[in-house]
Amino acid sequence: MTEYLSLPIDDESAERMRAGGLRLHLVDTSDGAAFGHWLEADSRGFHQPRPSAESLAAQIRGLADRRTTGVYDDSAADSASPVATVSSWLARLTVPGGTDTSAWAISAVTVASTHRRRGIASAMLTAELRTARRLGVAVAILTVSEATIYGRFGFAPSVFAADWKINTRKAKWAGPAASGRIHMVPLERAREDGQAIMERIRLNGPGEIDLRGHLWDRLFGLAGDPDRKKLLRAVRYDDADGVPQGFAIYSFTQPNPDFSAQTLNVEYLATATDDAYVGLWHYLLEIDLVSTVAAPLRRVDEPMVWQLTDFRSAKKDDEQDHLWTRILDVKGALEARRYRAPCRIALEVSDPLGFAHGRFLLDVAADGTGVVSPLDGEAPDGAAAVALGVAELGALYLGGVSAAVLERAGRITELRPGSADAIDAAFRSAVAPWLSIWF
Repeated sequence: MTEYLSLPIDDESAERMRAGGLRLHLVDTSDGAAFGHWLEADSRGFHQPRPSAESLAAQIRGLADRRTTGVYDDSAADSASPVATVSSWLARLTVPGGTDTSAWAISAVTVASTHRRRGIASAMLTAELRTARRLGVAVAILTVSEATIYGRFGFAPSVFAADWKINTRKAKWAGPAASGRIHMVPLERAREDGQAIMERIRLNGPGEIDLRGHLWDRLFGLAGDPDRKKLLRAVRYDDADGVPQGFAIYSFTQPNPDFSAQTLNVEYLATATDDAYVGLWHYLLEIDLVSTVAAPLRRVDEPMVWQLTDFRSAKKDDEQDHLWTRILDVKGALEARRYRAPCRIALEVSDPLGFAHGRFLLDVAADGTGVVSPLDGEAPDGAAAVALGVAELGALYLGGVSAAVLERAGRITELRPGSADAIDAAFRSAVAPWLSIWF
């Protein structure tokens, strides 16, 4: 059994819950009845419809490899169902430098409205962080439904995403011509072909995680809501040599009586080459009977905008935080990534929860590798030096947030002038971090 599934429940948080008449419990995901109650509670927490029997069975199969925790009130009328939920697993997080590191992915955080303000969320999240540290994981990550909860646990947004809308009646293609061709493929074939493509591109930019199991099947409508599959279409892009280099999944909605003004929804698009990117976007933007292409959860800096004759035909309908990052081990986290410039940076990190608190010296070599050592006494001559919280360090970690901006906002204190600029020169990613899914 995977170690994180069998690791005992966190004693400290369990005792906090017992003191409040509640029970923090690790759910056996092989127990279909108990896991089913947990999954229904998770759906209830996000105000989603009660899952169908088919959907519930698919989730029981697909999510069994996650560490699944619930808080139970044995005095409740429905004592078999948890009043709070959280799940977690070990994911591979892409970090700057074309490499990845192990991260503790946290999901499905809910608390029933009947049990608010009893310290349940705090107990669950601190239990998750302590569990991750027991496993030797340096970074925790999550995507959030509410932005006001997680900062007090040391998380901060490190990856941003945008929802794009393109008016196809104004947008005319001005980019290069693709050299390959588009193929219509069944969803199951797209899923199979897409695995090899994703494995090639996952390390191309920071912020992505490995997509497998339920997360991967969900993209193609092969897990979760069975009705969603009926709406999806898939195409694959092959280069001039016939090698698959990208795929797209999309659907249509008709928001008004005009059948020729449908909206094409880009459910997912992945490309391994610039040529495939050109080919797929060109195809999607010129499908007949479509007036709008909606592409949610895309990069904030899509090159597609620069491949249209009318720059204003593509608009960011929404841009917001997406992935939140929490550093648990400064040495492990900072040594896992690569840097763009050699430097010496002294970091005074404050962490109210104690995981990452301390003074550290980061030495970055010419090849971009970093070594972190404890810092005693003053920062060495010539080194940059800043004081910051663990949340701010998490925001900087993937290279998408500017230290200079955080310094101007009062979130970082320069202990030596120019230190924020030095951090940006080393930490910033050439490619804006991006996570292509919710989890």
